[in-house]
Amino acid sequence: MAIRVLICDPLAKEGIEILEKEKGIKVDVKIKITPEELKKIIKDYDALLVRSETKVTRDIIKNADKLKIIGRAGIGLDNVDLDEASKKGIIVMNSPMGNTISTAEHAFSLLLALSRNIPQADSSLKSGKWDRKKFIGVEVYGKVLGIIGLGRIGSEVAKRAVSFNMRVLAYDPFLPEEKAKALGVEPCDLKTLLKSSDYITVHTPLTEETKYIINRDSIKMMKKGARIINCARGGIINENALLEAIEKGDIAGAALDVFEKEPLPAESPLLKSERIILTPHLGASTEEAQVNVSVDIAKSVKDALLYNIIKNAVNTPSVDPEILKTMKPYLDLAEKIGLMQAQLIDGYIKRIVVTYVGELVSFNLDAVTLSLIKGVLSPILEEKINYVNAMFIAKERGINIVERKSDTIEDFANLIHVNVETDKTKNSIMGTLFTKTEPRIVKINDFYVEAIPRGHMLVIYNNDVPGIVGHIGTVLANEDINIAGMTFGREKQGGKAITVLNVDSEVPKDVLQKIKKAKNINEVKYIKL
Repeated sequence: MAIRVLICDPLAKEGIEILEKEKGIKVDVKIKITPEELKKIIKDYDALLVRSETKVTRDIIKNADKLKIIGRAGIGLDNVDLDEASKKGIIVMNSPMGNTISTAEHAFSLLLALSRNIPQADSSLKSGKWDRKKFIGVEVYGKVLGIIGLGRIGSEVAKRAVSFNMRVLAYDPFLPEEKAKALGVEPCDLKTLLKSSDYITVHTPLTEETKYIINRDSIKMMKKGARIINCARGGIINENALLEAIEKGDIAGAALDVFEKEPLPAESPLLKSERIILTPHLGASTEEAQVNVSVDIAKSVKDALLYNIIKNAVNTPSVDPEILKTMKPYLDLAEKIGLMQAQLIDGYIKRIVVTYVGELVSFNLDAVTLSLIKGVLSPILEEKINYVNAMFIAKERGINIVERKSDTIEDFANLIHVNVETDKTKNSIMGTLFTKTEPRIVKINDFYVEAIPRGHMLVIYNNDVPGIVGHIGTVLANEDINIAGMTFGREKQGGKAITVLNVDSEVPKDVLQKIKKAKNINEVKYIKL
């Protein structure tokens, strides 16, 4: 029986042909299929290929009895229920490299259009006016471009800016200084970038740390007359704050390709501003990028279906299926330790040392280390990190990764111990499995704990004095944030201590500040897993 592949969104013919020419694969193309129709027919297919239009929801995945692979032609996976797919053992793949150049070029095109008022002048001329004075622009030569996030796309933008003789500053706390300088870029902190830049472009993922990184307070730090570009993710810029600043004349203009709500609502006030250039999420919309992502995902899906070769999978490494069953709990534990480390550390990462202890050292642990690196890098980079590119990107960023094994049994039959060293700090986390499947964090730095790495967490460093728990509980209760679990650790009575909480909902930054205000609380970190 032929392997059946369903394509629900427009893919370049070059990609479709890769699958169609395989005798063992039957391809059906059903564009603009409704969710209800997809829900009915998905049970008959082994693989599903989409772009961004089709929403692969939990209900659809639950009906996918035969589905082995979901392929996304592009980077973003916001339209795929990754958790549900992973639970059902469906491999989810994307094509992360295909639109890097396309997005970088679009960002720089918007920068130039913003400088010379090109869309506004075009519209004016076509309406019958000849108004040269109204559209006097500015040169980019000699100006300062601030890039927030110097990953693949940010680096390509930097190259183009340098060729235009711009001075380029970059804020990326996880990039070694020598890597930035190799691109002709000056690394700096965020405050310096905001104060010094004539143009600011953002190229980061949307995370708890980057949400509204451009807001009223950060805009106040900027040069009067600065210009802002966003081709990354909606929500990185507070649109209301940006619009206010433009209307006041504090910001000269902005060019946006992504928005907090997409499609952009017809009533959005952004549409009414003459000093804002808008495009409908066109960063990856070039003929070359469309072909690249289609070909990439088609090749990956073909290799997985016919040869069991897994490439660009975002939810599973390339491991023998039988071994994967045994190793899956350790993969999950390692990734969660990595995610925690990324959200606890400060500075750019220089070295990661992972030590495996106990019975698990008899396994090939390459995939577990990959899971750890994927977890460390995922919250902090603009690239979509997966099991294929995690190690490559870590090495590209100058991170030294050391893997060690020890068969010495300590307090636990199996243990994963991860040390992360940055240019500012060192952080240590130990994790194990309870009942062979349940992940637990058993030590953070010098403190023994018993924490469940799940959902929303608070890690609080405090002095071991009475009243700490009461203060934390009161602050959270006042904000209607429920505590789901709590564990403590201390060096000695009356000394340094740690409090780790699981909570049922997100903890806003202002709430973290309220907790931190207490006299004997030294540091508060919010973690989202």
